[in-house]
Amino acid sequence: MTRSITGLGALFAFALVGLLLLPLVALGLSTAPTDLAAGVSHPDFAPALALSLRTTTLALALTLVGGTPLAWWLARSRSRVARVVEVVVDLPIVVPPAVVGVALLMTYGEHGLLGPLLDGVGIRLVFTPAAVVVAQLVVSAPFYVQAAASAFRELDPDLGLVARTLGASPVAAFFRVALPVAAPGLVGGASLAWARALGEFGATLLFAGNMSGRTQTMPLAIFAALESDVRLAVVFSLVLVAVGALLLVAVRLPGRRRDR
Repeated sequence: MTRSITGLGALFAFALVGLLLLPLVALGLSTAPTDLAAGVSHPDFAPALALSLRTTTLALALTLVGGTPLAWWLARSRSRVARVVEVVVDLPIVVPPAVVGVALLMTYGEHGLLGPLLDGVGIRLVFTPAAVVVAQLVVSAPFYVQAAASAFRELDPDLGLVARTLGASPVAAFFRVALPVAAPGLVGGASLAWARALGEFGATLLFAGNMSGRTQTMPLAIFAALESDVRLAVVFSLVLVAVGALLLVAVRLPGRRRDR
């Protein structure tokens, strides 16, 4: 009986792997070398890729700066406020990106909650490259905070106590003990957040627009290409998959080596 259940589980596991892998294989098989060369040389390719890399890198940096202390507080606090904040932080994970885009418009748009205040100091956020970063940050940061908080919760409390008895301040204990020990979880969360930012579409489209060379990221360039040239959209998609895979490996590989 146990072997039957194990075999059935393995069958479903392989089926799931195939379900995830097959679309990528199909994407690669549907692209000819000539199509790949034409797509890479397309006028929209380089600006969209460069914008995606710049904005996602900035969004990830802001996530790390703000998300790390937030995750530490969520992991250490037992208050009801922390639990409420945790729900609020996780909310963008379950809310559709289009809803996030509309919410950002209602917050920072011309007639939004903060729109008149920003306009009064000469700041226009909507339909700018900064809006791309904000959209990516909102949808991706929860993935890092969630993973980082889990990593911090798994830390042995005695580690901090030992560091304090040896004369380390709370800040020094955090940077010298907590961060290095929790690093694998933090790196995993950062890679998830970066990948989510790289693939962000709905919130960016509604909040930042789809202006070539200004707010058009790679996902938006794929969307625009689908309207006129499916082969171009396939090439853009394949390049985005390759870039994402390479950067994810680059982020996670050092952590795997340290574990070994």
